[in-house]
Amino acid sequence: MSHQPERKEKNCLNCGATVIGRYCHVCGQENVETKESFWSLAKHFVFDIFHFDGKFFHTLKYIFTKPGLVAKQYCKGKRASFLHPIRMYLFTSAVFFLVFFSINSIGSSRKYPTDKLTKEDRREAITSYRERLQRNPNDTSAQKIIALLNDTAREVSGDDIFALDSKSFFTITGNKFSTVKEYDSAQASLPSGKRDGWLKKLFVRKALAFNQKYKERPDEASKIFWESLIHRLPYMLFLSLPFFALILQALYARLKFFYYSDHAIFTIYHYILSFILLLIVFAVNALEDRLGWGFLTYLMPAIIVAWPVYLWLEMKNYYSQGRLKTTLKFVLVNILGFIVILLLFIVFLLFSVVEL
Repeated sequence: MSHQPERKEKNCLNCGATVIGRYCHVCGQENVETKESFWSLAKHFVFDIFHFDGKFFHTLKYIFTKPGLVAKQYCKGKRASFLHPIRMYLFTSAVFFLVFFSINSIGSSRKYPTDKLTKEDRREAITSYRERLQRNPNDTSAQKIIALLNDTAREVSGDDIFALDSKSFFTITGNKFSTVKEYDSAQASLPSGKRDGWLKKLFVRKALAFNQKYKERPDEASKIFWESLIHRLPYMLFLSLPFFALILQALYARLKFFYYSDHAIFTIYHYILSFILLLIVFAVNALEDRLGWGFLTYLMPAIIVAWPVYLWLEMKNYYSQGRLKTTLKFVLVNILGFIVILLLFIVFLLFSVVEL
């Protein structure tokens, strides 16, 4: 609602219908004066911001204190007091991924500085690579690095270690080829029945091309690949929403008064809570790192445990079933939900490989 004075005329300027009251009953437009001052526009902007904030925090309060209530009330038609689930999902997910990407930027994988290593750095590196060599006695890279570090007459930098330790980003078991041309030539010489399938062929060709392109820069290859995958997480979670709702519809198929859209609303509000809980985890972790307060360590497992407990309470309150039925369906929801997330992750992983 704006703060503009109401027009004396009762004809709607949008659709022409006769207006009874402040709003048109046909199109919903507010029947107010069309001329606005800059101050009026500024007040309208501030009002909209606080109106959004008010609904957001009001909805958030009931999401935390009354599991399942907001979704249940929304589906019953009591919606004026709560923020629309899609708007709330978009806002919370945007804030979550903004924070997530800011604290999970992928940098170089190099462990040691590029300039000259100190004696302490050399001792630490020798210990680390000796442990690696014990785990794998055939690790020639570790053998060469240890020999280099033991040569006290020579200055060693992080670049020297990295050059000896660099490996191809993609490791293909049993692959004997270093270029796509070699692989294609070998495949063409084989009988059609012994050639690789289209999926393996696609992956191998992409891996070979990528390793060839970043042969001297495997750390950059790793960064590019994982950034590509991580930036697809918002899409993956968004695509998991309809599948999660579909799982709920299958589990509660006997409750005929629940439609697919009702399960979708439940899912959206649960995802909103999940984003908020993860933001709290990030905040607690940041406070612990900065302030060193030991008691914050105990909050992390408590917050993590709160997520499944809350989901169980949501399901019980929203669907109004007994504890045993709710528990059985809760277990199935988590198993099937994990399978969906895993399959979507594999699909997006393949997309990330294909688009490299």
